[in-house]
Amino acid sequence: MANIKSQIKRAKTNEKTRSANASYKSAMRTAIKKVEVACKEGNKEAASELLKVAFSYVDASVSKGIQHKNTAARQKAHLQKLVNSL
Repeated sequence: MANIKSQIKRAKTNEKTRSANASYKSAMRTAIKKVEVACKEGNKEAASELLKVAFSYVDASVSKGIQHKNTAARQKAHLQKLVNSL
């Protein structure tokens, strides 16, 4: 544990940020899985609606700095390909 006062404060803010990012990442993964499940069931209407939600999560994760833009592009391409195959 840090002894310097500013470093103790920094450790607290790092932990807050880490938990917020983890929570957002989990929500994003859940949205992606919902699209995949809808595609597996063959429900194109539901998959299209869920795709919009998943895209917004993925785009926001890039703007928040949670994941790299190329990773987001790959995820979006994968999901779009699944929905288009229905």
